[in-house]
Amino acid sequence: MTTVEEAAARSAAGSHTGSGIQWWRIRAGVSEVLRWVLLLALGIAFLYPLLWLLSASFKPRGEVFDNALIPKTFTPTNYVEVWDQLPLLAWLGNSVFIALAAAFLMTISSSMVAFGFAYFRFPGRNLLFGLVLATMMLPGAVTLIPNYLIWKFFGALGTNIPLWGGALFGSAFYIFLMRQFYLGVPRELFEAARIDGCGYWALFRRIAFPLTLPSAIIIFLFEFQASWNNFTGALIYLNFGTPENFTVPLGINYAMTKYSPTAGGQGDYQYVMVAALLVTLPMLILFAFGQKYFIKGISAGGMKG
Repeated sequence: MTTVEEAAARSAAGSHTGSGIQWWRIRAGVSEVLRWVLLLALGIAFLYPLLWLLSASFKPRGEVFDNALIPKTFTPTNYVEVWDQLPLLAWLGNSVFIALAAAFLMTISSSMVAFGFAYFRFPGRNLLFGLVLATMMLPGAVTLIPNYLIWKFFGALGTNIPLWGGALFGSAFYIFLMRQFYLGVPRELFEAARIDGCGYWALFRRIAFPLTLPSAIIIFLFEFQASWNNFTGALIYLNFGTPENFTVPLGINYAMTKYSPTAGGQGDYQYVMVAALLVTLPMLILFAFGQKYFIKGISAGGMKG
């Protein structure tokens, strides 16, 4: 092959290679666009109920269920009138107290039990831990009647004590989660602290718990959310007195019944929409402040797994 033919062949090969690279870039760009379109569509699908709720809260009574995201008649006075129509402030106060108490007690009790299973070595430890985990297999409906009878025996029916008192005994799932974190803490730290004169409580308070704080914050967030959304418990233990003693989920249900035309109401569901939107704000704020701990705890748990 002559020099001219070799140059032509190299030129043709380079042309094919360049075309291949250009085609690969086009495919990569199209894939990137499709991925963003899919993510945007899924994001809109998840956000649509919240956007609908926000729109309905600014509508008058006759337009609440027209499915229009932009209100035809903008009615911001709903946010003023709702405080006169419903004891919303009392519901928020009750739910905040119960959720904070349940989350705090659940975090501390589960952490202490988990530390005991992770640090102490005693006969039957694995068997006892297995029994604790076995309680996760029990459906919640199985324990409803026994728990109700226990709280009735203590005279706690009609109070909010049953909604946070059970957190004193921890949760099997949270105990398992915290135990895995405690097992990742080097035992040499505890041994060195014991040599320096630290007691068992000091080991937990000064070493174990601070080192596993992200996981504790995860438990706090999860339990706060579970307690905030606990409708069944409030329906069982609080559905005896006045509406001012209700929690947020039970209060929203009460408002739906109050404004229902079948119950003698006028269909003023715009106040229910405003109340439902306002009671979601504490959860959004809590997640906004605890998000970095949530991500840190999940990533740490994945590394330990």
